[in-house]
Parts: sequence; structure tokens; C-alpha cells
Amino acid sequence: MNLIIQALHDIPTVQVEHIASLAAAQRIEQIAPHAYRLRDAEPHDIIGAYCYEHQIDCGYVPEGKHLGDFGLLVMDMDSTLISIECIDEIADMQGIKPQVAEITEAAMRGEIDFAESLRRRVALLAGLDESALLRVYDERLQLNPGAEKMLAAMKQHGIKTMLVSGGFVFFTDRLKERLGLDYAHANTLEIVDGKLTGKVLGDIVDAQAKADWLNRVREELGLSCEQVFAMGDGANDLKMMAQAGVSVAYHAKPVVRTQASHALNFVGLDGLVTLFEQT
Repeated sequence: MNLIIQALHDIPTVQVEHIASLAAAQRIEQIAPHAYRLRDAEPHDIIGAYCYEHQIDCGYVPEGKHLGDFGLLVMDMDSTLISIECIDEIADMQGIKPQVAEITEAAMRGEIDFAESLRRRVALLAGLDESALLRVYDERLQLNPGAEKMLAAMKQHGIKTMLVSGGFVFFTDRLKERLGLDYAHANTLEIVDGKLTGKVLGDIVDAQAKADWLNRVREELGLSCEQVFAMGDGANDLKMMAQAGVSVAYHAKPVVRTQASHALNFVGLDGLVTLFEQT
């Protein structure tokens, strides 16, 4: 196995060498300004805590595993591909962001069933003008750091990209077109006479639906589970992430970090690319 360590800052040589010593690594290779590959590394209980303490992301990757070995990247949207929770920002237009955000946080921690939490939050938006959705997209929605670099690398290696969200098609469809994504699936808000009714149309895209979409597209592409990346940040992403060969917790809740194969706690989304050899 190789151990990849990366950070947003220069990693002092003494720290790199200490981690390499703990991992009994055979060789240290600098692969980016703030990233190193430690060849033939062995797991050690202390490494994870040491890296976290020094704001370093670390992850073990099998020797010879290349980015081109994969065929599909499946991403959550809110707080993963983008920096906001769209429904919280929509609620802010209604002056009820704290109430909605509280439910959002509980759902992400896994304390409330997602479908029920979504219905409760959307119900609070009844009567809001649909123009608020466009305002959120134009004024508040931002990609998380490294998103475009990550997606460019996926495209370069022929890896299909899918956004699957418990959020809303109003945002996923726009991001799909803007970023050139291959697939996007989310929930549809009911709008009547230009106003949100407080209801969601059709079946809710919940944790199981996310997993089902991953498997459906994976099978259409003729891929194995080992050829799929899945990335998310909340409890609603866990079933989806469990279906992928590589699951990535991005700046995620503890319940997600502990169950993912990799965690990016400090670096941007392009940290996924750094994990794997590209030649």
C-alpha cells in the first residue's frame, strides 16, 4: 500500500519523515507542492490522529491504482460539490433559516429520517416566491475549492460524473449544464402560480434512492463497484457511499468519516485526484 498525505500548507520535512517512519515506508515521493506519496507503507494506529492534529489529510491507496482505473464519480451536492445547503439559503429568503438549518443538521447527523426531515423543511417554505431559488443560485451558490480541477481530471480520464442529491433539480440541472456533468438526479419542488406550495413532487431522493441511482448508472456503464467513486458529507450519503469501491467523506460529519474509505478533512475536492496515480 501507498500512503498519500496532503495539506493546504507546506508539510514540514520533519512531519513527513515522522509519518513515513511510523508507516515504515520504503520511499518518500513529493507529488505536488503540498502532497507526498509514501511507498510501501503499513497502517499504524497513530498516523490518523497525528495527521488530523497537524491538519494533514492521509489515505492508503493500493500500489499501482490509477485514476484511469475508475469509470464513474457520484457526488452529493449540498456541502460537497457546493459550499452551501441550498434549502437553508432558500429558507433565509423566508426569514426562517435557523429553524430549517436545525432540521438539516439533525438529518445530516442521522438523527432524523431524511425523507421526513425534507418534508418538514419544505413545508416551512410554503408561499415563498420561486424567484428566491434563482437568487440563491446567482448570489449564494459557490463550488467548493478544487471542484473544477477535480472534474477536469475526471473528464481527462474518461470518468463519467453524476450529481445525486436530496436537494432540488432547480440547482442540480443548472450545475449539470454549467459543469458538463453526465447525470443529475434530485427532488422537485411543487410550484403553483409562481409560489412554492411547501410540497415535494414524486418520490423523494433519499439515502436508498441515492444508492439505487449509483447502481443503476454503474450497471448501464458496465462497471464494477470497484470502478466507482462516491463522495458525500452527511448520513444521507452513507448508503450510496457503501456501494462504491472508493468512498470519500468530504469535510464530513463524524458518522460519515468513520465509515468512508477515505476522508478529506482539510484539502479541497481535488484531493481525490491526488490520491491516485495519473500516468
